[in-house]
Amino acid sequence: MRAARLIRMALLLQSTPGLTAAELARELEVSERTVIRDVQSLQEAGVPVRSERGRTGGYRLAPGHRTRLTTLHPTEAETLYLSGLPSALRDLGLSDAAGTARLKLSATLLPSLRAAAESSARRFHLDAPAWFREPSTPELLPELARALWADRAVEFAYARPGREPGTARRVEPYGLVLKAGVWYLVGRIPGAATAAFRTWRADRITALHTPVDDAFTREASFDLAAYWQEHSARFALSLLRATVTVRLTPAGVRRLPEVTDRAAAGRALAAAPPADPAGRVTLELAVESEEIAFAELASLGAEAEVLAPPALRARLARHARAFAALYCDEGAGGGTAGDAAAVPDRVPDGGPAECQR
Repeated sequence: MRAARLIRMALLLQSTPGLTAAELARELEVSERTVIRDVQSLQEAGVPVRSERGRTGGYRLAPGHRTRLTTLHPTEAETLYLSGLPSALRDLGLSDAAGTARLKLSATLLPSLRAAAESSARRFHLDAPAWFREPSTPELLPELARALWADRAVEFAYARPGREPGTARRVEPYGLVLKAGVWYLVGRIPGAATAAFRTWRADRITALHTPVDDAFTREASFDLAAYWQEHSARFALSLLRATVTVRLTPAGVRRLPEVTDRAAAGRALAAAPPADPAGRVTLELAVESEEIAFAELASLGAEAEVLAPPALRARLARHARAFAALYCDEGAGGGTAGDAAAVPDRVPDGGPAECQR
């Protein structure tokens, strides 16, 4: 483990001279004290690492020195063959480039490593889209990717569902993200008074135009992964616009994260007061809407009792009566699935005794 870290440090200093102890600590996920000890170990091993003070200081290799630590371990070669999603590379128009890169890599490896690397492709396959959903591959995605690589601004219209495309806007593309089979563009609108960076679904982008000479200077501090993590969390919270009060049995408590937003369920359970003598927990649950809450909580059956809002409780009561009538009304020859609101408050006479309660 430490040997691999020392190799990484030497390669980092070769590719990025002037890294500080704090920067190396972040890259290597260790403390600054460990960085200092590792630098001393490299120096003792004959690697000429120099420390320079001042604003432009940091650790550097001696001028002209280059490491010879580029031999791949079999596990490293296997990992390289797994980097990147085949479907994502195809969507971006990079399948041929990726295939060529793999061939070049294979040609430079020792025969033993070549076999190890190629075997990974026969053992692992990465499939990004979720189940029961056709993957969305926007027609304009390769053109967006080319503009992204070249740091060129693009102009496009954006069509939201059920609306006509808006007016064309100029956007500086900063990143493309594949989430559950759907591609998103992260970019910045120059001069916008609102949030600097925004997100668009790539399959809703229309009339894309990429001026050849319209280059922009990328903001060096922008971190795509950090932005997406924050954006995803903010987006998920924005969907939860309603709150329901629900009382759960112990079984309902266990199943709640399976039927609703897992993070919302976790927050609700963490904030809930202690269970009552019967083991039931009453909590406030954030949901997208009463319509979605009905579908989610109805699936818990008698393990969940909605206490508020009254309209949702009344709807679940009608649903329960309709469900009971469907299975218990023997006099009618079996119920007919219909509008739950049309079912009377009392199960019709003629059913089994337990259905009359």
